Amino acid sequence: MIHSNFCLENSNSEYDQKRLLQEFKRVRKQTISIIDGLSEEDMTVQSMDDASPTKWHLAHTTWFFETFILEKYKNNYKLFNKAFKQLFNSYYKQIGSQHPRPIRGLLTRPNLNQVMNYRSQVDNAISELITNADKQSNYLGLIELGINHEQQHQELIFTDILHLFSKNPLSPAWKQTKTFNDSDVNSNKWIHFPGNTYSIGHSGDSFGFDHEGPEHKVIIPDFKISNTLVTNGQWLEFIENSGYQRPEFWLSDGWDIKTNNGWTCPEYWCQNDNKWMHMTLCGMESIKPNAPVCHVSYYEADAFARWSGNRLPTEVEWEIASQNSHSSNNTLGSEFYKPLPAAYEDNTHIMNQMFGDVWEFTQSSFSPYPGFKAVNGAIGEYNGKFMSNQMVLRGASCVTPDNHSRKTYRNFFYPSQRWQFTGLRLASDL
Repeated sequence: MIHSNFCLENSNSEYDQKRLLQEFKRVRKQTISIIDGLSEEDMTVQSMDDASPTKWHLAHTTWFFETFILEKYKNNYKLFNKAFKQLFNSYYKQIGSQHPRPIRGLLTRPNLNQVMNYRSQVDNAISELITNADKQSNYLGLIELGINHEQQHQELIFTDILHLFSKNPLSPAWKQTKTFNDSDVNSNKWIHFPGNTYSIGHSGDSFGFDHEGPEHKVIIPDFKISNTLVTNGQWLEFIENSGYQRPEFWLSDGWDIKTNNGWTCPEYWCQNDNKWMHMTLCGMESIKPNAPVCHVSYYEADAFARWSGNRLPTEVEWEIASQNSHSSNNTLGSEFYKPLPAAYEDNTHIMNQMFGDVWEFTQSSFSPYPGFKAVNGAIGEYNGKFMSNQMVLRGASCVTPDNHSRKTYRNFFYPSQRWQFTGLRLASDL
């Protein structure tokens, strides 16, 4: 990938402009290919406060390049539409006001064609800026950040459309998937790791978001961790054992949220003629017992771990274990658009499914690493201001772009949220 140093504007990093331009064009083009098969109506409406319309994602990712790069660094750049400054600002308070998130779905204007024209203007301007830059231009790191920001929104397009389609009684399918084998390969094993002093966090030698670093030392005791993810079949055992009705396994807040929302199974699950089904990007399908469970909250994941007599791993344990992970993973490029059963692995020391299928909940709260400091200005709002009341997830999912995962990546969501491709693996003390 392109060299970077946490995307700081004052970075002394040198960039390969040709590769940066290729990556910018590739990712912007990939976003357009992702929305193939969606109607303009699909891309306009919004199913809940946490989700955003696809059209808004298309515009916001463009707004990011225009606001943080073109306005400041492109001579004589003319804004596409001054009203977009507020309309497509997500949460950057230092930039100005924002259109309220819960009513983004009311934005029938601008229409899709105008948003696509907006993307075209910004694409041309950014391409010209990269071409005319020198290797140490201080905005190239921001462009790389914008590319990775767009990849995050590519995943959100998938999860937000899935939630939208789940509210439609027609259970529409968006994507066509390939078939896969759901046979039980009995590959689940516990892998032991010795207590020691370990280095975790991003070293700064390649791209990483600011909150992935700085790299630092941690001391941990012995632990063991499962080499595969928790499956739908295991989750069905939890349901059948009244796991959702037994308060001894639940955190107090989780029990209240579960009860108030009537949770009795993962998001998108339902029973049809006593058969468990779930809504997917490919429409309504039967539950595959050996595929990883997904669309569960942190509260559900924690309750399952307690019910099983284990716990969730810390993010430190997860990162240590990921260094022994399998190189083959199910991400967006696989074009399955759903989690897959673990492949059989002869090597008893290899971790499976760590960088694909589902984002994995850890028991770690999202907080700064020792020495972390957000960069100055509005761009510093990207991650740092969310370090409260959220939980860290590691890995990647079945709709994460292929080159958008690494062992130091720290995803984060509130403990009650379920609409992402989120699951879990188990860990335990020794």
